[in-house]
Amino acid sequence: MADYYLWIKALHVISVIFWMAGMYMLPRLFIYHYPSAVGSEMSETMKLAERRLMRIIINPAMIATWLFGILLVFTLYPGLEGFGQAGWLHAKLTLVVGLSALHGMLSAWRKKFERDERPKSEKFFRMINEIGPVATIFIVILVIVKPF
Repeated sequence: MADYYLWIKALHVISVIFWMAGMYMLPRLFIYHYPSAVGSEMSETMKLAERRLMRIIINPAMIATWLFGILLVFTLYPGLEGFGQAGWLHAKLTLVVGLSALHGMLSAWRKKFERDERPKSEKFFRMINEIGPVATIFIVILVIVKPF
């Protein structure tokens, strides 16, 4: 498996880029969707964009991110030896689990917009829009610097 480490790592990073791009974009689409009139052309266009973004980009990218991430863990820590001492990795995984939970919430909100509901305020989605980028900053620092 060590022979494939760099390929797995590259595929993991590519998956993360697509997942985060979608996670940054979907709340922004909600912000644009929010003021549109129910049944309007704009609302229907936003529903289509949100659905396609989630199904074609965000969901597959999250699955690939987890798959390649798990493969990386088993490549770096065969038999999980030394995994317990990798504090940076535990912190990263905690943030990734949080991003996965956000993914689930975004999916649920998308379904509500699909039903012409407005689940939260426009201001709420503006704040939610900041979670992905902030988490990404911390994850990159954890992975590159490995502060603990």
